[in-house]
Amino acid sequence: MSNSLGHEVAHLGHVELFTPRPQESLDFFVRVLGLTENGTDGDSVYLRTWDDYEHHSLKLTAAATSGVGRTALRASSPEALARRVAAIEARGLGVGWTDGDTGVGPTYLFRDPDGHEMELYWETEWYQPPEHLRPALKNQAQAYPGRGVGVRRLDHVNYLAQSAESNGRFVYDTLGGRVTEQIMLDTGVISAQWTHFGQKSYDLVYTDDWTGSSGRLHHIAFATDTREDILRAADIALENEVFIETGPHKHAIQQTFFLYLYEPGGNRIELCNPTGRLIFAPDWEPVTWTQAERAKGQAWGLKTIESFHTHGTPPV
Repeated sequence: MSNSLGHEVAHLGHVELFTPRPQESLDFFVRVLGLTENGTDGDSVYLRTWDDYEHHSLKLTAAATSGVGRTALRASSPEALARRVAAIEARGLGVGWTDGDTGVGPTYLFRDPDGHEMELYWETEWYQPPEHLRPALKNQAQAYPGRGVGVRRLDHVNYLAQSAESNGRFVYDTLGGRVTEQIMLDTGVISAQWTHFGQKSYDLVYTDDWTGSSGRLHHIAFATDTREDILRAADIALENEVFIETGPHKHAIQQTFFLYLYEPGGNRIELCNPTGRLIFAPDWEPVTWTQAERAKGQAWGLKTIESFHTHGTPPV
């Protein structure tokens, strides 16, 4: 399923996460995962991984309940931004222009067909580390923090939706992404789609929400430097009484080595090491997994845990 639109969206920029336990969630992301604080705004704290080049990777916002706020995507040029805004408006899903959050310039706010808030921008603030975070290597965004898991970058967002296929089609038709892998049920329904904008094999994922709700989150994911970091992260989670839902293990879909945790606010967080798998083919066709193939479980036979199909945020 090639796409003539090309790389109009460059990459996933940052994501906002809501938490009803802001101090505990902040401690989790800073001390356990190893993110670095980079400013505050009202009830929100800006956090960054050590190798994301922009102002922040995560905006952690105190709220009455858990869930996902706005997901920010960086366009590949001012012209690409204008073209994607026109396409979104043609779909009737646009909200309008804003001045932009901390670290980014003019931003266009919109919603996907399921109601998740998203935003597109071009102008961005490249991170300038203070002296104590200045890296020895000038091609690295900041010094390795040597704290907790030490996640390297924000990797992807997995949304729950009433219809994974219609949202995946929106990413394909309107944002210029491509579907790399998908699940097809025996009924012919596409129940999950993995989409990407660059050569990383996935950026935005949609999974059918079994509750029939809309606008919910399945998980956000941070990439680690190595697969060994995932194993070490499980020990760090154990020492800090962080709930481990499943893993460490390997997904069959996308071949990602994974660990799933719940942060204190209730949101599912994946730690992943997908860096060995990139997609270079410009004419890539989606890999389709059947219901029977998925019933076999993960790559090495581990059955998918039941909560993986039922837990999402905010809770229903």
